[in-house]
Amino acid sequence: MNGQSLSNLIRNKVDIVDVIGERIPLVKKGKNFFCICPFHDDTNPSMSVSREKQIYTCFTCHATGNVFTFLMNYDKMSFPEALKYLGDKVGVDTKGVKLEKQESKFHKFYEMYDLTSKYYQNNLLSSYGEEARKYLTNRGLNKDIIKKFQVGLSLPNNNDLTELLVKKKYDISDLNKYGLSVNNYDIYKDRIMFPLFDINGKVIGFSGRIYKNIDEAKYINTKETPIFIKGEQLYNYHIAKESVRTSKYLIIMEGFMDVIRASTIGLDNCIALMGTALTREQMKLIKRLSNNITLCLDGDKPGQNAAYKIGEEFLKEGIETKVVTLPNNDDPDSFILKEGKDRFLAYIENAENYNDYKIKVMKNNVNFNSDVEKSNYINKVLQELVNVNDEIRIEIILKRLAKEFDLGYNTLDKKFSELKKNNKKVEIKKEPEKVVLKRKNKYRQAIEQVIYYMLTNDWVISDVEKERLLLPEDDVRILVQEIIYYYKTFGVITVADFYTYIQSKKELLAVVDEILNSSYNDVVSKDELYLYFKVIREYSKKKQIERLEEKMNKEVDPLEQAKLADEIRKLRIGEV
Repeated sequence: MNGQSLSNLIRNKVDIVDVIGERIPLVKKGKNFFCICPFHDDTNPSMSVSREKQIYTCFTCHATGNVFTFLMNYDKMSFPEALKYLGDKVGVDTKGVKLEKQESKFHKFYEMYDLTSKYYQNNLLSSYGEEARKYLTNRGLNKDIIKKFQVGLSLPNNNDLTELLVKKKYDISDLNKYGLSVNNYDIYKDRIMFPLFDINGKVIGFSGRIYKNIDEAKYINTKETPIFIKGEQLYNYHIAKESVRTSKYLIIMEGFMDVIRASTIGLDNCIALMGTALTREQMKLIKRLSNNITLCLDGDKPGQNAAYKIGEEFLKEGIETKVVTLPNNDDPDSFILKEGKDRFLAYIENAENYNDYKIKVMKNNVNFNSDVEKSNYINKVLQELVNVNDEIRIEIILKRLAKEFDLGYNTLDKKFSELKKNNKKVEIKKEPEKVVLKRKNKYRQAIEQVIYYMLTNDWVISDVEKERLLLPEDDVRILVQEIIYYYKTFGVITVADFYTYIQSKKELLAVVDEILNSSYNDVVSKDELYLYFKVIREYSKKKQIERLEEKMNKEVDPLEQAKLADEIRKLRIGEV
């Protein structure tokens, strides 16, 4: 079986909707599915996924392709890797597919961290690790959790790790730069080591915790390095993305120990921000996972403030957000240890809608003995309700306000209606940033439509071949030839399979992308098709005349000039 036949076989056994839906939440609208586009900073679902055509198209950034290109761009797979991945998924033998090893410029540093992680894990299992193992057991971390999160132990000697890595031919300057040594000596000494992972599960840093009664900082964390940029990572993302597919929601926590603790009670749909700030890059990653978010940050004042700020960011993105407020300043780690699984799950299940949480937080520091402050608070709540799209919830909150402050419901409802009306007047709809496509002339539009119909209607290919169109532009001429050749070779054509066929031909791929991003009807009549042929023929004749006129202007021989003039005349009257 040749490469194209194998890729067609695999592609025809896979549904692109299932593959993309495993990675990004999809919503069905009509016959297509829509999602937040992962290839640009999308706020509204602008990517369409067609089950019928087995392709995806973003109407904003114009990312286009089939299931292979999606995996190549989203999961950063090579084409052979995508082929093998999907082949394994649908039970097709791909042993003959050769994978070319592609190493990133940071490969040796990932390798360095992987070796370090294994070294620390071995230390924990050694005789020296007995006290650390007891500490972890007492903290409720069993062998399975220790293995799952690759927990290890650094030794008390000054330079064990540095010496090992230098013997393995790693440069001491790299050890210092990438956060494993400082001044040519080990950073971590006699600490329990928690690896920090990137979104693909590679170790990129460590957090070392004391486990003995010593007067040192509780944690020492890896500094930011070229492979560990805090604002671009989310702890446990590589595990959570699998769990979110079944749970359908994502829990966001502050620290890695909160996430590890949640895993001990069976919650793997958790990630940690490794702090309380949410960056733009992290927001993009979160939107890839789920539109259903639960914030479960620390229960203390800073944690509540962070929940408020982060909730505002999700509100702007139109993402459904809930908030859990743990009692007694607890974080998830300490709460689960003290109160157990069932009580924690009860808090998760009863998480309050962010708007309700926000209204509750707005009460803080309000002096309700002051009519002015009371009025300001009520007006702020009413303004906040303008952002709520659920009429039932709006009515519940208005009735609650009326009862709490002994006000007439109609008074509040009237004020709310005014605010809503005024808000609509001043609201400026922000249009998504679109890629501006170059303006096309009538000919270019005609030939692109013909190519589209060749990809979607087999009979058009035969008609185009019979017509023997002269196409002045190289890109479309070569593309038409490729479509005809493909159809003759395989006897059938689909957009998704042809997309794979031209995968290595970047210029042709760009033309196909542009055509697929245009809004053409899938069906064309013979009469419509021949109108397009007419436009193409007229354009071709015009270009021939321009070429001959240019040649004639440069010609000095009168006889040759006369011959060229005659050719031009015949073209104009349609004799050739």
